[in-house]
Amino acid sequence: MASKCNLMSVVGALLVLSIFHDPTVVYAGEGVPNVALFTFGDSYYDAGNKVFLLNKKRNLPQNLWPYGKSTDYPNGKFSDGRIVPDFIGEFMSIPNGIPPALKPDVDFSRGASFAVADASILGAPVESMTLNQQVNKFKSMISKWTDDYIEKSVFMIYIGTEDYLNFTKTYPKADASAQQAFVTSVTKRLKNDISLLYSLGASRFVVPLLAPLGCLPIARQEYKTGNECYEPLNDLAKLHNKEIGPMLNEFAKIPKSGFLFTVFDYYNAVMRRIASGRSINYRFYVTNSSCCGVGTHFAYGCGMVNVHSKLCEYQRSYFFFDGRHNSEKAQEELANLLYGANPTVIQPMTVRELIVFPAKENMREFWEPNKLSTRRRRRPFRASYLDGLDLSAYY
Repeated sequence: MASKCNLMSVVGALLVLSIFHDPTVVYAGEGVPNVALFTFGDSYYDAGNKVFLLNKKRNLPQNLWPYGKSTDYPNGKFSDGRIVPDFIGEFMSIPNGIPPALKPDVDFSRGASFAVADASILGAPVESMTLNQQVNKFKSMISKWTDDYIEKSVFMIYIGTEDYLNFTKTYPKADASAQQAFVTSVTKRLKNDISLLYSLGASRFVVPLLAPLGCLPIARQEYKTGNECYEPLNDLAKLHNKEIGPMLNEFAKIPKSGFLFTVFDYYNAVMRRIASGRSINYRFYVTNSSCCGVGTHFAYGCGMVNVHSKLCEYQRSYFFFDGRHNSEKAQEELANLLYGANPTVIQPMTVRELIVFPAKENMREFWEPNKLSTRRRRRPFRASYLDGLDLSAYY
């Protein structure tokens, strides 16, 4: 009888949460139109473009084991399995995911990935593509989709990591004014590239904030911080992130622009999952080192032919798979937050809401710093319902 009562308490608590706390519950494809997904950026969203750009399918680390270990198929993605856009594609009922734009003879009817590893905003190496070059690649392929279809489709952009990692290496003693000037130049160019996409017919944008770059295993290892994050990199990420919401608001507030967007608080979503004492709530047991690599934080050399890198026994217990990129489990959690989390995580709307928002209409809400939504205000309920439950997945 006691166990039955405990079960009823759990069910009751979850019911309360489902009514009042807007948990992250994703119903793939439910009520969502069949539109396309286009992604731009760096290795976080690269679906394999770097492999086709260099035409070195056998030698690139991301095309070799243990990348793709969870799916038994290394395919040019920087993870042990799927990446965030793969999960978003599943939620949108895109049957086979979105292919790399540089891959020949594939079906682009439901979108394409233009992201390339090592890409940056201000200038990428010759073996990569800047965001502007990626947008122009989209422009060269634009005849594959109708104007109406492009307008209703989703454009996801994640880029900037390379800009700030390279800046910090080149100017390790840059003062606050130099840092701010660099951030301004990066975000100004990002704004121009988004404007170009908008001029090509894109109207629904998903732009996550940058992760805490100083907490990446590669940053901890290179700057010898031990278990601490390298704060100068985090400071640059914060300066960058402050510019994103206001920039997108500016686009959306133009009368009759039809510009729609959402901003994912990627920075704090990551910090909650790697913070000491809290990571266990999300079932991540190692958050300051990589699953695959060599070095103090196993942050270098994953997949490289001439590097005898270490591979962890159970990658789902790691937040980071390699020195910069998340494990598949972490990618899945972040994708769920993007698609269906509450407004403390993504705002002014979720990706699902962005997809179904009426075309050619201006937004009714805009990005606000640390916004707590009033239209989803929670009613008070007795905290005793929650005793003994692990509720971390709801935050």
